Amino acid sequence: MSTLDNAKLFDLPEAVRQRETLRAAGQRVVLTNGVFDLLHTGHLYYLQKARSLGDALFIALNADSSVRALKGPLRPIQTELERAYALAALSCVTAIIIFRTPRLTAEIEALRPDVYTKAGDYTLEKLDAGEREALQRAGAAITFLPFLTGFSTTQLIAKIKAAGEV
Repeated sequence: MSTLDNAKLFDLPEAVRQRETLRAAGQRVVLTNGVFDLLHTGHLYYLQKARSLGDALFIALNADSSVRALKGPLRPIQTELERAYALAALSCVTAIIIFRTPRLTAEIEALRPDVYTKAGDYTLEKLDAGEREALQRAGAAITFLPFLTGFSTTQLIAKIKAAGEV
């Protein structure tokens, strides 16, 4: 599965062009980021709520190398292209950018979102200072959405492992 046709997956310059088209049409762009390894109810709930904050939802997806750095050598379960393909199937998602750096600062500066959102397990203090400053320079509203408890990829992996032992 080396190539997956994904009309919502953009490199950063393409995403910026898409964003500028939306800005010219007076539409508000919401930006979020994450791993989204195995899509589950918590992800779907969050992404739908994120999309409701604006007219378009852009997702900055962690590259495989950054997922390994964050979550260990056995993650991600799915490759970045597989994760992007699954996200693109959601009607609430407008665009996906895979980011390969430890921080999202360059993407924030280039895209200048109207709204940036993270799940409620984050706080303003937990956001990287450089990313927070880039969001402030862009004039983005920073919003934390309620975290739907009981749903996580780690829990899902544990359930799958347990089911395989039955």
